[in-house]
Amino acid sequence: MRLILAPMEGVMDYTMRDLLTRIGGYDRCVTEFVRVTREVLPPRVFYRACPELHHGSKTPSGVPVYVQLLGGEVHYMAANAAVVANLGAAGIDINFGCPSKTVNSSDGGSVLLREPERVHAIVRAMRAAVDPAIPVTAKIRLGFHDGSLFEDIALGIVDAGATELCVHARTKQHGYQPPAYWAEIGKVKPKLHIPVIANGEIWSAADARDAQAQSGCVDLMLGRGALSFPDLALSIKAHHNGTPYTPLPWATILPLVINLASDLGQREPRYAAGFVKQWFTYLRRQYPEAETLFQHIKRMKDANHIKAAMMQPTELTGYDDERHG
Repeated sequence: MRLILAPMEGVMDYTMRDLLTRIGGYDRCVTEFVRVTREVLPPRVFYRACPELHHGSKTPSGVPVYVQLLGGEVHYMAANAAVVANLGAAGIDINFGCPSKTVNSSDGGSVLLREPERVHAIVRAMRAAVDPAIPVTAKIRLGFHDGSLFEDIALGIVDAGATELCVHARTKQHGYQPPAYWAEIGKVKPKLHIPVIANGEIWSAADARDAQAQSGCVDLMLGRGALSFPDLALSIKAHHNGTPYTPLPWATILPLVINLASDLGQREPRYAAGFVKQWFTYLRRQYPEAETLFQHIKRMKDANHIKAAMMQPTELTGYDDERHG
């Protein structure tokens, strides 16, 4: 079983990839998407999205990172794939799943699922543009309005030469509303001769087992669940191997959040506060302490103020300054 960290736009940057892969359990990461229009982007754009390219396309803990491209222009998607390959990317992923209205209105993401032939053409051109040894993978949803084209899309991606296919088990119309329709993947998977990865609504080891059983997929991609439960990958693998597992306590997670706030406060002060609060919106699903602290910091606009609040050694935070100071 492989577990892959999802490319969540605006959340799963290299800082978060580093943090979660240090905790462990992940076999691969995928970057946030790099938007491709009618130009060949300079290397600095890809280095910004994937600083890991400077280090063998791996996180500091050694987990490979694929670079994800998003766009609808066949020629330019292929040309940019060639640039990414020359920069040493461990693999190239194609985003056909983003449901954002802004992205879809710009001819990218899940809107392309209305045109299986164009999806096929993009994958085929990108596959041909890079060395056969470099994986070219695709991430899709079950469809745009509905799942009626899912089989055609999936078979076309396989025929185009993709190395693997990841399926978010909802349509664009479903957005992120539960449930995920893992069984729909299972109806098509037997016809596909490449690895298929199931994604969507995996919040626990029990969800992972259900997703595998219904989809027929061994490998899974984790997104929002990974942010809510930072050691979710370790939990899933432990249960898969029949090993008892105790989730990391809040006393271990909070210092990680504090370190992230400190790092972002120095590197991206304009966005740091929002980023940290966004992570709290996920953490509070798993940790009651995160909900309590979130209510305290949610109106703060400065990352340094948030960091100071988190470092108060009180019952509110559960933070022990003698232990973590």
